[in-house]
Amino acid sequence: MEAELITIGDEILIGQIVDTNSAWMGQQLNLAGIKVKQITSVTDDPAHIVKALDEARNRATLILITGGLGPTKDDLTKKTLATYFGMGWRTDEAVLQHVTEIFARFGREITPINKLQAQVPDGCEVLHNEMGTAPGMWFDHNGCVFVSMPGVPFEMKSIMTTGVLPRLRSRFKLPFIFHKTILTQGIGESALAELIESWEDSLAALNIKLAYLPSPGIVRLRMTSSGEEETVRKNIDAKLAELQQQIPQYIYGYDDDVLAEILGKLLLGKNATLAVAESCTGGLIANQVTGIAGSSAYFIGGVVAYSNQVKMQLLGVKSESLEKYGAVSEEVVRQMAEGIRRVMHTDYSIATTGIAGPGGGSAEKPVGTIWIAVSGPNGTIAKKGQFGDKRHLNMQRAATSALNMLRKHVEGTLE
Repeated sequence: MEAELITIGDEILIGQIVDTNSAWMGQQLNLAGIKVKQITSVTDDPAHIVKALDEARNRATLILITGGLGPTKDDLTKKTLATYFGMGWRTDEAVLQHVTEIFARFGREITPINKLQAQVPDGCEVLHNEMGTAPGMWFDHNGCVFVSMPGVPFEMKSIMTTGVLPRLRSRFKLPFIFHKTILTQGIGESALAELIESWEDSLAALNIKLAYLPSPGIVRLRMTSSGEEETVRKNIDAKLAELQQQIPQYIYGYDDDVLAEILGKLLLGKNATLAVAESCTGGLIANQVTGIAGSSAYFIGGVVAYSNQVKMQLLGVKSESLEKYGAVSEEVVRQMAEGIRRVMHTDYSIATTGIAGPGGGSAEKPVGTIWIAVSGPNGTIAKKGQFGDKRHLNMQRAATSALNMLRKHVEGTLE
């Protein structure tokens, strides 16, 4: 089965909102064994919508539509679909009751305009919207399935999860597709591809495809295969074991793992605490650490030591070190890591100092030069990275590298 996604709304086309719905739906459909053929965005115009529907049904047998189902006059999807399929109207009593109950919960009477949410094309199958007032609608028409859902992301996700995906699995024979994502850090995409070339070449014989998905500081490797479930899982497990033996120093997690969460679990397991001293990363490391629920159990605090004065006064960095080696140096980053650990009385610490750019570089220390240090019960380790010439990317890459350095330090695998 092949699908096409159609998002409706002027707000998408003028850049007022970002279409996150298509990315999420594409992911879910792929996991269900359904290939997305195309994604199309159209304006709130009936003729444009109809043209998109006509074109989509020539490419796919499943068309998922989001947007334009609100109660106001600018939401035209439902009327356009009723006309497109030559259907009349009916009042869905379950939807009317649901909308009435939503208004009652807020102590309000349902308005005439909101009662119209219960008016649906008489030939559609209604999909319950637990999170809102606009129901989803399922149309079977000349061998194609059309599903219309609200554009509000959490409403669409609820309808997809409880209504659309279960119906697709029960009504159609879908192939088994399995993905396994390996998360790597500390090596670039090209270098990684060269390192695992022979392993990658061996995947084709087992019907396994490999995709490289790079992001700042991280390269994801996604293995994908389809077929008989037991065989697929066995083949991917076997090749994964080979990769784990080949590049253990670069693998930090799998699938939806989050580096800061992995580190947090390690610290919790050791009943250990963490503090950070950040210069060039400007609090980004602390932000990622505290973005994990429960991080207060191990994260004590941090200092954004942007100026040399703060480095000296709060962290105990020696003025002689700053004068002799400069703020961006191994000597200074070590003192920062050890200073914040001492001040915060923590088991572990991270420190960063560097030249994020775009200015401030020199021949000796070009833009993108960043020193990272991690400190713990077994000592302090500092490493220099050269991350490029883009400020925001440099900060992201440095923060990711720092978290992974500490992960290895806690595990005892950092060299």
